[in-house]
Amino acid sequence: MTKADIIIVGGGVMGSSTAYFLRKSGYTGRIIVFEKDPIYEFSSTPRSAGGIRQLFTTAINIQLSRFSLKQYEAFPEAMALDGEPAKIDFRQRGYLFLATQEMVSSIHEQKKLQNELNVPSQFLLPDELRSIIPELEVSDLAGGLYCSEDGYLDAYSVMKTYKKHAQRLGVEYILKEVDTFLTENGQMKGVRLLDGEEYHSPIVINCAGAWGALLSERIGLPLPIVPLKRQVFQFDPSVPLQKPLPLTIDPTGVYFRHEGDRIISGFSENIKPGIDFSWKRSHFEELWPVLAHRVPNFESVKLETGWAGLYDFNTEDQNAIIGEHPQMNGYYMALGFSGHGMQQAPGVGLGLAELIYKGKYETLDLTPLRVSRFAENDLVLEQAVV
Repeated sequence: MTKADIIIVGGGVMGSSTAYFLRKSGYTGRIIVFEKDPIYEFSSTPRSAGGIRQLFTTAINIQLSRFSLKQYEAFPEAMALDGEPAKIDFRQRGYLFLATQEMVSSIHEQKKLQNELNVPSQFLLPDELRSIIPELEVSDLAGGLYCSEDGYLDAYSVMKTYKKHAQRLGVEYILKEVDTFLTENGQMKGVRLLDGEEYHSPIVINCAGAWGALLSERIGLPLPIVPLKRQVFQFDPSVPLQKPLPLTIDPTGVYFRHEGDRIISGFSENIKPGIDFSWKRSHFEELWPVLAHRVPNFESVKLETGWAGLYDFNTEDQNAIIGEHPQMNGYYMALGFSGHGMQQAPGVGLGLAELIYKGKYETLDLTPLRVSRFAENDLVLEQAVV
């Protein structure tokens, strides 16, 4: 019983979607998912802002996110359990990148590529921006890049739904921590748990998020990934807004969106890499002037709570690393998403399932995100990283 055909390390949205799509693709072998966090307290999935966007600057990210968005639109019915639609609270209120005059030429280039790939993004002038956010301060803006199809959802519910479906299809979840991978002569052999127990398998998929690079480093295959803390703050403005917000990114990088009748906000702060889940109210004081300037309703707010999660941050090009490692047969991974894993999980899960079970990508060609691109100096340089 310590043998499996496929082992997945990490049972968050990436590991669970991969397990689900392996079964849906027709794979019948024994699949075991190891998850060290039984209630997903520190998993990046439930601690994310849940944004779903197609407003990227590289073709692979646009295609991957567009495919995944269409999956999320159909998710309630397609992933129903016992006749009950899956509730993921997908609010298609749009994504909006605000732009200064200096940013306009780049924004138009991004829009051109997005439109060529069937993303209905629009460049909105300042007056048009106020039709979406009536309270918006636009005096220092030249416009904004907007896509009405995009929005945000309940990331935890998506992950739990994939997990439940995978379990019903015979995928086993073991709530134990993997200490290291087992290898022999360039071939993956399985995993050793923290308690010393070993499970053998010719295929291991590393979906361990912010902890994934450490596991890879232990077998002499380092990856350009570090864990980076990202804080999120929830506050209540004293004056409610007229309309629900799109997920809006200020030119400074500060983002904000509705969470029920509250607002959540954050910023990709410059911080030392490491596993750290602390959050500080004092950090909100750095965001507040930006928020208060951009939306006058935010001049008087009550900070209610906050939390911190981890990006598995790709230091080379801030994009996912997907596929089999060229130096280790049977070692696959889906890591390094740098904050956009949730919005790409359906496409990545399906892609990995096809690559492993069928030997090639069929639905989406994820080859640009291969592990070997770093050695080949063929980076995927994404500009729109939040």
